[in-house]
Amino acid sequence: MIRDEHAFSDILEQATTLGPLPMAVAHPCSRESLLGAIEASEHGIATPILIAPKSKLSAAARELDVDLSRFNVIDVPHSHAAAEKAVALVREGHADILMKGSLHTDELMSEVLARGTGIRTDRRISHVFIMKVESYPRYLFITDAAINIEPDLMAKRDICQNAIDLCQALDIQTPKVAILSAVETITPTIVSTLDAAALCKMADRGQIKGAILDGPLAFDNAISSEAADTKGIISPVAGNPDILLVPDLEAGNMLAKQLTYLAAAASAGIVMGARAPIVLTSRADDATGRLASAAVANLLAHRRRTFGTRV
Repeated sequence: MIRDEHAFSDILEQATTLGPLPMAVAHPCSRESLLGAIEASEHGIATPILIAPKSKLSAAARELDVDLSRFNVIDVPHSHAAAEKAVALVREGHADILMKGSLHTDELMSEVLARGTGIRTDRRISHVFIMKVESYPRYLFITDAAINIEPDLMAKRDICQNAIDLCQALDIQTPKVAILSAVETITPTIVSTLDAAALCKMADRGQIKGAILDGPLAFDNAISSEAADTKGIISPVAGNPDILLVPDLEAGNMLAKQLTYLAAAASAGIVMGARAPIVLTSRADDATGRLASAAVANLLAHRRRTFGTRV
């Protein structure tokens, strides 16, 4: 599979210009997860704090012929302890970014969400894929495809606002949000169409800020002006969205992976809604995707430092 190595070059350049920030890396004990952290360091995007059992980390470093002495390494007994320590570093202000290594998402997120010791806020936490597809003229933000399984209306409100906040941190000041369903008409038996209508009205009333919303939209008329015209859809979003808000995790996960494996899309992934940006990539993701995700997290963290905005 051939992907564009320069798909995120503008984001990488911005992050490098802003300078590195401390990044707690939980259990980077695989080749790709350690390489992602190292490349973030070499590009001047992050100063990694590697938290893992030292024996496993050393084995991964030997495979890459990497000298660990130039990094801050914290030895812990197992992956759960790595997640706990990485979250604590963020909570205590010692790290501005949290990165998932080669451990299960649930293991890390349980520590992120832990009451009293986690880094949750009053906003629902959600994941956003940032994807670059060769046939589309700009980035596509797909949410939520990794955390919220069957979000209700109020969860979707937070998911939508998180994605808008991410776009604005990347200088997309008024993103267009296509709220996806199977059809573009309000259909009482399809709950996602009712949620889409409600979300649009919530935007009208200021409950969602900073974007132009429309939905429900089927994927074809969300992404194609010709398809929208054929169906007589008049919309400020149809044909040129920035954000695709999916009805549930299954739909979003399949959409993102179809773009990755059938359209060779480049992708980065970030978790929004916590006290700090979280680089949450799949254990199967390559180091290029991890580097792009770290760059996105860098821009978010710098924005938070500068403006005190939630990420």
